[in-house]
Amino acid sequence: MDKQKRNVIIFIIIAVLLVCLVGAALLVGAGVFLYRRYATQAQTQTVVSTASPVEPGSQLETEMNQIEAQVSQERGLSLPGPIERDFLTSDQLAQTVSEEFFKDYTPEEAVQDARSLYLLGLLPKDFDLLTFYKQLYSEQIAGYYDNEEQAMYVVSDSAFSGVERSTYAHEFIHALQDATFDFENGMRYSDEECKHDSERCAALQAVIEGDAVVGENTWLTNDATQQDIIDLQKFYSNYQSPVFDAAPDFMQQDMSFPYQQGAEFVQTLYDQGGYESVNRAFLEQQPASTEQILHPARYPNDKPMQVELPDLVDALGSGWSEMEKDVIGEWYTYLILGHGDQSNWRMQDSLAKAAAEGWGGDAYTILSNDRTGEYAFACRYVWDSTVESNEAFQAFDQYLTLRFGKVDKLGMRSANGLYSIATQNDDGSITWLVAETPDTLLTLSGAFGQ
Repeated sequence: MDKQKRNVIIFIIIAVLLVCLVGAALLVGAGVFLYRRYATQAQTQTVVSTASPVEPGSQLETEMNQIEAQVSQERGLSLPGPIERDFLTSDQLAQTVSEEFFKDYTPEEAVQDARSLYLLGLLPKDFDLLTFYKQLYSEQIAGYYDNEEQAMYVVSDSAFSGVERSTYAHEFIHALQDATFDFENGMRYSDEECKHDSERCAALQAVIEGDAVVGENTWLTNDATQQDIIDLQKFYSNYQSPVFDAAPDFMQQDMSFPYQQGAEFVQTLYDQGGYESVNRAFLEQQPASTEQILHPARYPNDKPMQVELPDLVDALGSGWSEMEKDVIGEWYTYLILGHGDQSNWRMQDSLAKAAAEGWGGDAYTILSNDRTGEYAFACRYVWDSTVESNEAFQAFDQYLTLRFGKVDKLGMRSANGLYSIATQNDDGSITWLVAETPDTLLTLSGAFGQ
């Protein structure tokens, strides 16, 4: 679920996620960063050679230069030199997605990730994650910035219209961010760093994308032409996204997080202290959790509590190993409770948000048995107060009842070949376990002293 193997950070435009008012209501494209908790394998080392460079001295180059100057002035950042700019057709994009973006994401790894998300109730069993990703990104990409190549790619089959122009403004902000703050070395936003702390990286992603959304909206308000607005309104009035619309519910929600909640977070910082406050969030005072993004008043002082897990591999015995160990965070806790795979598992949205809001910290692990092919999940949560712990436990009890049914005489629940236990401990922490056999579940429970 959380393997970070990308060598190149790529920004992808998702064109259907945010509503922005610019004279009239219209949907504005926003960049999607491919570091996601569920889709982290995408990689490109060489974009397809058929990409068309922007011709020097052309009208297109003049327009791009103008947008760059406008965005640089409004954002207060600049590049040390020119940046490579290329065009891809939709067919070239599909080839790039198929052959390059997921080049090092093997079918076996996709199966492992899908299996982990199945344990958490976010995907159906045997979901074809790799095929779905390829279809989704082929449908949704309108442009991206490649930080290794330091190049901008705009996807278009015809003109450089308002859609491409607003996309370019958004993606150029990413180029400015990288040149100023250095994603990998300065911000420590790299595959290796994110492999061990996806919660922190999800927060950084929200800053990166939120800043680009705010900046894009500023450009649309101050610099876009009337034709740009007409182009955008026409595009979004006819836009269809069948793959995204068919995506698992949690995935649709999660893909909007960096843009919607990220933009709200960045706007709050800007309102408090302009871009000086926003810039501090990139390096000096990086947000540490999705909790801080969701609740800007808790930034920067409310840090996640560290949580330890017992040695579960030793407890489970021969054949077992730890596939991953990380943090779920407030945002994914909310998704689990309120946006599970089956609609009848989902808690009322306000209750799911209220339960997750008291999150203080957690640690989880996904374990697998090479001999039997069995998977298991274990998580321990801590909460901000006893009251918050009680509210969260009641929510988990309700969620698990919806998903698994009532507790049996052994204290476990079971449905569809999965077994689960949730307990509230004396210190207010909550332990949640899911396994594919009752024996494994009871062994895990014993390892937690229950």
